[in-house]
Amino acid sequence: MVLIPFAIGGVFGAIVSLIVRRLKKPVACFIATLSGLCVSAATGIIIDIFAFKSFSINYLLIGMTFSAIVANVAGDEKLAGIMKYYSPLLNLSFIIVIVNLGLPLDYRLIAGAGLFTAIYILSRAAGKIGGAFLGGKITHAEPAVTKYLGFTLLPHSGVSLVFTGIAVSTLNGFDPSLANIVSGTVVSAAVINEIIAVITAKIAFKKAGEIPVPASDANSEIK
Repeated sequence: MVLIPFAIGGVFGAIVSLIVRRLKKPVACFIATLSGLCVSAATGIIIDIFAFKSFSINYLLIGMTFSAIVANVAGDEKLAGIMKYYSPLLNLSFIIVIVNLGLPLDYRLIAGAGLFTAIYILSRAAGKIGGAFLGGKITHAEPAVTKYLGFTLLPHSGVSLVFTGIAVSTLNGFDPSLANIVSGTVVSAAVINEIIAVITAKIAFKKAGEIPVPASDANSEIK
């Protein structure tokens, strides 16, 4: 479920990166990238159908690996041209993925996931903040990065819901009660984080100097 997607995304990402570097027009680069992504996904489907006889491969990892290689190998100029055409499609895809993931989740599970949700939120926050701080120290990053990067990573994203869906579908096969706990815990944490962590992230961005502070606010802080 993990290693094969990395291999698929890595191979096709490297091939597409070499093709994109030779192309001149942004439209051609976009078409090549999108075609490579579709071929990567199709390869995963073929392996699932003929090798595993079920959908076992993590397609999110295929896309992540493929995109990471293209973004880092193709070059900044080519990447900017690709994203000009790809951004609208990406935004639509995000909406479809989040809605699809949210449909089967039972919001009533939120009420019974208190302790697990608290542990999950605190553990996740400790990992994000502590990991970013330690990584910043090891790599000798700027103080603003070391102090505030972890706080900007606290908001939940669709990635956690994707992996929750995978975990729930796996657990449902032998212990539905555990599946309900996982689903309720992560959904509750996602709702809470999108209320609290977004505000925390905005404050962290301001403290790091990434968001300009209006002159009136700066004067009031000085006073």
